[in-house]
Amino acid sequence: MQLPSFSDKFSDNLAQIPAMESVAAIELIDQSGATVAKIENKPGQAGSLRVYSWLADKLGAITPEAAELGLKIYAEHTQDAIANPGKHPNIDRLFNIKTAEQTLQVKGL
Repeated sequence: MQLPSFSDKFSDNLAQIPAMESVAAIELIDQSGATVAKIENKPGQAGSLRVYSWLADKLGAITPEAAELGLKIYAEHTQDAIANPGKHPNIDRLFNIKTAEQTLQVKGL
């Protein structure tokens, strides 16, 4: 599978990911089937909705591999999340996906 070449700028990376205008929100589902988060297609969350949806589409779910790629896509925001824990919860979540048991499924709404 050929993936885009991502840069160190989130806006450039986001431009390489398809828009998701027809999706109102996504839910992130853990291994037990519980919804752990909802990301809405609204200002402040629409970019994350696109990133998470694209990762799940390309890699099947938010796996450790997908989380690592997601952190690269978020680019400068990943560095800000490291410096400011809690400021970027959708990025913080990717830091915590280290094993297959922590994989999250993505469900469109």
